Amino acid sequence: MFSVNKEHDQEAHGHQHRDVSGGWLRPAVFGSMDGLVTNASLIAGVGGGGGSPHTLILAGLAGLAAGAFSMAAGEYVSVSSQNELVAAEVRKEKFELEHNPDAEQRELAEVFRLRGVDADLAQEVARQVSRRPDEALRVHVREELGVDHKELPSPVTAAGASLVTFALGALIPLIPYLAGLRSLAAALVLAAVAAFLGGGLVARITDRPFLHGAGRQLLLAVTAAGLTYGIGSLVGAVAS
Repeated sequence: MFSVNKEHDQEAHGHQHRDVSGGWLRPAVFGSMDGLVTNASLIAGVGGGGGSPHTLILAGLAGLAAGAFSMAAGEYVSVSSQNELVAAEVRKEKFELEHNPDAEQRELAEVFRLRGVDADLAQEVARQVSRRPDEALRVHVREELGVDHKELPSPVTAAGASLVTFALGALIPLIPYLAGLRSLAAALVLAAVAAFLGGGLVARITDRPFLHGAGRQLLLAVTAAGLTYGIGSLVGAVAS
C-alpha cells in the first residue's frame, strides 16, 4: 500500500525515483570492476613473469571462476548476515512495542518533535501511528535503525549480480587470447578501454561527470595492473 501510494505521488509530481533498495547495483558495479581489474592484474603479473599464452589463459580462466564464486559467496553471506542482524533488532523493537507501548509512543513523539513538528502535533501523530502495530513497528525501525525491514536487499540477487558481473568483467582481458591473438599488450589495452568506459557508465548512472568516473577507474586499473606486472617481472627474473 505504501509503495503504491508513493509511486502515485511521484507520478503526480512529474518525476519518479529509481529503485535503490533492490540490492543489485552495488554488487553488480563492484563485481564487474573487480573482475576486470583482478583478472587484468593477474594476467599482467603472470605475463610479466614470463608466462606462456597457454599459462595466461589457464590462469585467467581459473581467476575468473575462483573470483566469481568467491564474490557470490561473499555477497550472499554479507547480505544475509546484515538482514539477520536487522531481523534481530526488529524483534527487539516489536517486543518493546508490545510490552511498553506508552514509552514507545512517547519515544516516537520525541522523534517527530526533533524533526520540527510541534509538540502537541507530534504527540497526536505518534498516537495515531501507534494504533496500527505494523506501521508503528515500521516507523520505529526506520527512525531508530535507518532501514525499512520490509524492503531489505535480497542475498540471492546480490550473489547472482556479483557472480555474473565478475565473470563478465574478468572475461574481457582474456578475449584477445581466446580469439587467438597472443598479445599481453592487446589484453591490457582492451582491459584499460573497458575500465574507462565502465567507470564512465557508472558515473552517468549516478549522475556524475562521465570523464571523472572514467578517469578514476582507469587510473585504479592501470595502477593495479602495473604494480602486479612489476611484481611478476621481479619474481620471473629471480626465478630464472
